Amino acid sequence: MAKRIQFSQTGGPDVLEYSDVLPEEPKAGEVRVRNHAVGLNFIDIYFRTGLYPAPGLPSGLGTEGAGIVDAVGEGVTHLKEGDRVAYAQGPLGAYAELHVLPADKAVKLPDAIEFETAAACMLKGLTVQYLLRQTYRLQKGETILFHAAAGGVGSIACQWAKALGVKLIGTVSSPEKAELAMKNGAWATIDYTKENVVERVRELTKGDMVPVVYDSVGKDTWETSLDCLQKRGLMVSFGNASGPVENVNIGILNQKGALYVTRPSLNGYADTRKRLETMCGELFEMLESGKIKVDIAQRYPLEKAGEAQEALASRKTTGSTVLVPSMQQDTQATQDADQSQDVQVPAEETPAAQDAGTSQDHGPENNQDQDPRA
Repeated sequence: MAKRIQFSQTGGPDVLEYSDVLPEEPKAGEVRVRNHAVGLNFIDIYFRTGLYPAPGLPSGLGTEGAGIVDAVGEGVTHLKEGDRVAYAQGPLGAYAELHVLPADKAVKLPDAIEFETAAACMLKGLTVQYLLRQTYRLQKGETILFHAAAGGVGSIACQWAKALGVKLIGTVSSPEKAELAMKNGAWATIDYTKENVVERVRELTKGDMVPVVYDSVGKDTWETSLDCLQKRGLMVSFGNASGPVENVNIGILNQKGALYVTRPSLNGYADTRKRLETMCGELFEMLESGKIKVDIAQRYPLEKAGEAQEALASRKTTGSTVLVPSMQQDTQATQDADQSQDVQVPAEETPAAQDAGTSQDHGPENNQDQDPRA
C-alpha cells in the first residue's frame, strides 16, 4: 500500500483525505515516480474548491513533484528505473508517495539540483520561463509591471528579469514584501495598499507606461493592469487569486489604446517533450548558475496537506512550501540517526559550546512569499 491525499467532494481543506491506495502500475508510455518532495501551488486549491473541475471524484491532487523513477511502462526509452526526475504537468495525484504520469511529462533532473528545490520551483519556474521568454519576449532595458512580486512566481520573475537586464516594477502589500522583491531583483515596487498603482507606474516610467503587464491576481487588478499599459500593450493574465475576471466588454481594449490580452498556460507552451525539455533546460541552467535561488520556508508532512493549503490561502506562508511524503521523512530520520552515531563532533563545535548570539538569522527576510497576492 502507498499513501496519497485525495478528495471525494469539493470544499475546504477538511475535505482532503490521507488514504491508503494500491500502487498503480505504469501503462505503456508512463512512468511511476517515488516522490521525494511535492510542490504546493494555488492551482491545487482551485481544484479542491471546484474552481477548476477535477476529471472525476474521488480525485488525487497536485501536479508537481520530484523523485526517483521506480517503474517504467512499455515503450519508454528516455527514462529508466533509478533516474532522478521532476515534473509539473500530468494528471492530478502528485500529493502521494507514488505517482504515475506520462513519461513525456517527466524530465531528468541534474544531480546539482535537490529534489525539494525542483518540487518547489518546477511549476513556478516554467511559468516564468514562458511568461518572460515566450508570451512576451522581453528585451534588455524594457520596463514591465508584475503583480505579486514577492509571491512564489513573482520572486522567480524578479530574479529572471534582472538576469535579462529588464526593469521589473512589482506590486506588493507591505514594506517587508517590498524589501523582499527588491532583494530578488525588482527595479521598483508599489505597495498597492497605500499607493495608486497606475499613478506610480506613470511616475516611474516618466509617462511612458509599460509594454506588458503580468497579472496573476484576476478580477481585483484587471482594470488597473489595463490602465498601466502603453498603446497596443499586452496584458498577460495567468491567474485568478482574487477570482476570475467576469463580464468583460471586449470594446474596452480599444478604448484604452488598442490593447492585447492573452491567457497563457504551461500546457499551452510545454505541449511536446521537446518543448518541455527546452524550457526545463533554460530553468535548470538559471538554477545551476545561481541566477535564480529558491528559498523553501515551509516543509509539511504529506498528511498535513490541508494545513499547508490553509496557510497558503490565508497568506501565512513565506517563500516556497513543499510536502514531504512519510517514507522520505523516515529515510531522512534514519540517515540523521546514522550520522549522529558515526560522526564525532569536537566539543568546541557542539551547539552547547557555541555562543547563541553567533547564529545566523535565516528568517522571513531570506524567503519568498508563496502567496500570489503578495
